[in-house]
Amino acid sequence: MDEGSGEREMLPSAPMARFGNQYAYDLVEVTHDVARVEFGGRWAVLIPFSGESVFARFSSWEGTPRAGTVGTWSGVEFTGWTSSMDQGSYEQAVERTRTAISAGNVYQANICRVRSQAFDHSSDIMALDELLAAGNPAPHSGGLRIPELGVFVACASPELYLSRSGSTLACKPIKGTARKPEELLEKDRAENIMIVDLVRNDMSRCCTVGSVKAVDLLDVQRHPGLVHLVSTVQGELQPSVGWGEIIDSTFPPGSITGAPKIAALDLIESLEPEARGPYCGAFGWIDSDAQTANLAVAIRTFWVDQDQLKFGTGAGITWGSDPKQEWDETELKARHLANIAALSSDQE
Repeated sequence: MDEGSGEREMLPSAPMARFGNQYAYDLVEVTHDVARVEFGGRWAVLIPFSGESVFARFSSWEGTPRAGTVGTWSGVEFTGWTSSMDQGSYEQAVERTRTAISAGNVYQANICRVRSQAFDHSSDIMALDELLAAGNPAPHSGGLRIPELGVFVACASPELYLSRSGSTLACKPIKGTARKPEELLEKDRAENIMIVDLVRNDMSRCCTVGSVKAVDLLDVQRHPGLVHLVSTVQGELQPSVGWGEIIDSTFPPGSITGAPKIAALDLIESLEPEARGPYCGAFGWIDSDAQTANLAVAIRTFWVDQDQLKFGTGAGITWGSDPKQEWDETELKARHLANIAALSSDQE
């Protein structure tokens, strides 16, 4: 962007999106119906874990941001967050999950909490997106601003939910988190393999028989302040399968639900006191004309809910989980991004 082309407006309000190095402008239409995506165009996509999906078709996708389209971020209080579960409640939820596992009801479940604090609407979520991109580079980062719908999302996700290239579908589930590679446990590896099996099963519902396979297992990926175990599963789509069927087959992502998925979802509903909203959903873009897409799992994600800024954090629970260690993992995942959100735009 040409810094000399004029000062930024204090509060730009036009809809826009960013995914990687592509900036979307000139909103043409918005729908909640995934079937509309099949009619063509390139769409920004938000499929919440709980809530109404948003598919926004923009006519202009550009390699640099337009001048004056991003406002400022005033920063939030690092210590100002409240949590849907305090440490004691979260550790109790972990124990209840372990009880469910011992009873054979589930093998693994992802238990999450939502952090909240008051949001100053003079701040622009796209400015927070800029801060996150600079301070926490992530392979599936992005931002979305549609004021008339109350949609404000800034995402620094390291995890791919789904990519598409022609008929090839791919998923890269993350399971296993530690500060350093040597701190990854056997529990982390077992959990990753378990979710890979679940993802293979989900993808088999929309891919051709025999095409779904794990092509890369237990890759250690480094991110700011932590490491993850990442595996890759891919398959070839059945002929004439559309996005509705793809999403019905694979959503919500197995890495943030658990196995078996339906039982894990029931357990999550019984244990988590606040709905996840966009957190743990899908966030990214679909190009219907080119038959390409990149949808992240919406983790490491901030969103605005009326007058609250929210951020979710969670951990995968197995029989081998230690409640305090799982709480500590949720804190580890949140700490670095909370530091960034506490910055203002002039501290970038």
